[in-house]
Amino acid sequence: MYAWPKVSVPTLPGISIPLRLYDTSAGELTAVTPGETAGMYVCGITPYDATHLGHAATYVTFDLINRILRDNGHNVLYVQNVTDVDDPLFERAERDGVDWRELGNEQTDLFRSDMEALRVIPPDHYVGATEAIDEVIEFVQKLFDKGAAYQISAEDDPDYQDVYFPVTATQQFGYESGYDRPTMEHFFAERGGDPERPGKKHPLDALLWRQQRPGEPAWDSPWGAGRPGWHIECAAIALNRLGTSFDIQGGGSDLIFPHHEFSAAHVEAATGCHRMARHYVHTGMIALDGVKMSKSLGNLVFVSKLRAQGVHPGAIRLGIYAGHYATDRDWSDEVLATAVERQKRWQQACERNSGVPAVTTVQRVREALSDDLDTPRALALIDVWADETLRGLGDDATAPTTMRTLIDSLLGATLY
Repeated sequence: MYAWPKVSVPTLPGISIPLRLYDTSAGELTAVTPGETAGMYVCGITPYDATHLGHAATYVTFDLINRILRDNGHNVLYVQNVTDVDDPLFERAERDGVDWRELGNEQTDLFRSDMEALRVIPPDHYVGATEAIDEVIEFVQKLFDKGAAYQISAEDDPDYQDVYFPVTATQQFGYESGYDRPTMEHFFAERGGDPERPGKKHPLDALLWRQQRPGEPAWDSPWGAGRPGWHIECAAIALNRLGTSFDIQGGGSDLIFPHHEFSAAHVEAATGCHRMARHYVHTGMIALDGVKMSKSLGNLVFVSKLRAQGVHPGAIRLGIYAGHYATDRDWSDEVLATAVERQKRWQQACERNSGVPAVTTVQRVREALSDDLDTPRALALIDVWADETLRGLGDDATAPTTMRTLIDSLLGATLY
């Protein structure tokens, strides 16, 4: 599957600053210390609806991480999946009377156009679940060989002998989320799990291979025609492109459990490694006027609709940056208006023939962003530079160009 066009990232002068991020599994800030190449896996969309601001906030956050790692001189090997075979996609396609493949392709195309407009650096590997079926089957066989998979018996279910991963397969299960069992059970049931499934050894055991139900697509496997479970899809795609112990596994906070916990456990059980990723990083949820955005409530704000209304993608990024990435935060007309005004003010300052010297501001912005992506502090620093420059302070002829480079290179927010 192709991603979207490459993004040109200008080189920023000055001294880079190593990145620290909050690691969910550690419960604290940790230094990100990759080798020459940093490996990053970010869970992609299930393409049954357009890109909303919750999606955008996640992918813009990991784009910011990508940019900071590059600023520190690292190559970044970035992998992202597309869950293009899943229940929500089938349900929406049936509701709308279209083929699920057609809907998935249409929404993936829209996602690509939104990411391109937002100047998100594309992944090096952009992989649909339907492209990775053989990888998943091979992975599940490895789990069987390790004693880390079992199939529901015909006695327990004569119709569907699905394949499951036992929660006991790794000794360290639970380290990624840090949740206790009641919390795990709550989120497992709420987020796509099937705790009441007859024949499972434990309510938390995760689906690896689902045998075909009527009307569902299917692929041949040693365990009957069917399709992958959700967690094994990301585990296989990540392992086969990044190996074990890659640097960053990322996504929204709603993926902490069960998705990221089980993806890690699958890799660890299959390979014997102690830890799939060195850092588990999660973004907070976005609310609209104080109410969490959700498809069921119908209060989603779509990137494509904002763009159609004439909102500059750079302003969308600045609106996202107004709150810290890890917090649950609000989007509103006020947040957008502030972002639009900020972009306009920065643009006016950067159009000046001279301005306040930018070297100190550049380094302070680097410090803020390298400190767990403190975008509110970074924006405030650039605001000060822009306001002082617009008041006619400073006569550095290189400053406007340097600040344009800073805003483009690190924040990914062009002004025009």
